[in-house]
Amino acid sequence: MPNPKIVERHKILAFMGVVGTGNTVTYHRIKKFTQFTHSKNPIEYNRQYVDEPFQQTDVVGFAPSYAYAFDKHTDLPVQNDIVDITNGEMLGDDAIRSFIIVDTTTATESSGTYTATAIKRDYSVIPNSEGDNINIYTYSGNLKAHGEQSTVSISSTDDWQTVTINT
Repeated sequence: MPNPKIVERHKILAFMGVVGTGNTVTYHRIKKFTQFTHSKNPIEYNRQYVDEPFQQTDVVGFAPSYAYAFDKHTDLPVQNDIVDITNGEMLGDDAIRSFIIVDTTTATESSGTYTATAIKRDYSVIPNSEGDNINIYTYSGNLKAHGEQSTVSISSTDDWQTVTINT
């Protein structure tokens, strides 16, 4: 039986789709975030039947979200895009972005190309606050699910700076 090993936090990476020139989407790694916490937010259905002395609960859905926070840095595409959404007070579809989450401990490597299975989902970017630190300019908010998740095969040829969805 193999000896189980702990998975370090920095081995689970997140990537956000950023629209570039010609409307091409590049999935850039989320860098310099001080918080990126996932919550499943289960939706519960509770009831008590008249012939039983206890309540029953079932999970009938989920409303996944991520709480995020970052120290503002220059020249980071993900941060720049979230700042644009925040400062532009973008609404609706303009504030929806695709995210990919990958556990790099499950990746395989061949000739400098990493491949792995990852989770992809669209989220609405919901800004909350900015500038709440006296020393560094900060941003925070939430990403709330905007659709179902899917499992995708991804690859990275630049040591996990960006990923590409394999078709």
